[in-house]
Amino acid sequence: MTPFGARLRALRADRGLTLTHLAQALQVSSAYLSALEHGKRGAPSAGLVHQVNEYFGLIWDEAEDLSRLARLSNPRITVNTAGLAPEQTALANRMAQIIHRLPPETVAALHAILDTTTAQPKPRLRRPAPSRTGDRQASD
Repeated sequence: MTPFGARLRALRADRGLTLTHLAQALQVSSAYLSALEHGKRGAPSAGLVHQVNEYFGLIWDEAEDLSRLARLSNPRITVNTAGLAPEQTALANRMAQIIHRLPPETVAALHAILDTTTAQPKPRLRRPAPSRTGDRQASD
């Protein structure tokens, strides 16, 4: 199950909705919705996330949280380590091999570590300032 799928199922259960009823309301098949809930389909589209937010009346933080969960819900993730240090490639491979055996407390600890690690901002590319020769001529 993906984070988005778990949240969607909880929202549905809290409101006492069947999978079929919600699927009809969102204009998707119940098979697709079931596959999303069980992590057998990729991350949902931004449009579907928006529809779910509207249907359940989620706004502000709740809506943003659901969008964040959707971005973290690709059940078949690929990590491209080309050009990274050997240690980074080894880490990605080890995680792929053992992630299914990690206990929940270890997963939570890894999330905490990643949450405290800030990504380095990308350098901003600046356009050269426009030439001011026209201004100089006007003041001469």
